[in-house]
Amino acid sequence: MSGLDRFRAAAAALGLDSEVREFAESTHTAAEAATAVGCDVAAIVKSLVFTADGAPLLALVSGPNRVDTAALGSRLGVVIGKADAALVKSATGYSIGGVPPLGFPAPIRTVMDETLLALPEVWAAAGTATSVFAIAPAELARLTGAEVLPVS
Repeated sequence: MSGLDRFRAAAAALGLDSEVREFAESTHTAAEAATAVGCDVAAIVKSLVFTADGAPLLALVSGPNRVDTAALGSRLGVVIGKADAALVKSATGYSIGGVPPLGFPAPIRTVMDETLLALPEVWAAAGTATSVFAIAPAELARLTGAEVLPVS
C-alpha cells in the first residue's frame, strides 16, 4: 500500500474528508508545496519529527518558522534531539518530505505551532513528497491531539 493510500485510509478512519491534491512536481519542501498549491508558505504545515527524551515527537510547524529546540524542550520539560531518517520512518511509517500529520502505526506526542491557528486553512503532506491536503488548523489540532504552543 502506498503512502498516499495509507494516509487516505487513516484520514477516513478519523472521519476526515479532505481533498488530496497530487502534483507532478515535488512538494517536499514548504516552498515547493506553497508554489504547487498556490498559497502563502505560512499555510504549509511541516511535519517535523524530533526526539523528546528519546521518544518520537512530532512538531507541526508553519512553513517559514523554525523550531527552537531548546525553548520547546523547556516548555515541554524534555530534552529535544534530532531524529534521523530511520527513526522518522519507523515512528511514522512515512519518509521525510511526505510525513503527514496523522495516521501513524502508534500514537506520537504532537505539538503544533500556534501561528497556524491564525489561518483559515493549512496544507500538509498526504503521505508522499508530491501530495498534500487542506484542513482547518483547529481541526488539525483536534485530530492530532496536538499541544498548541510557540515552537520558534
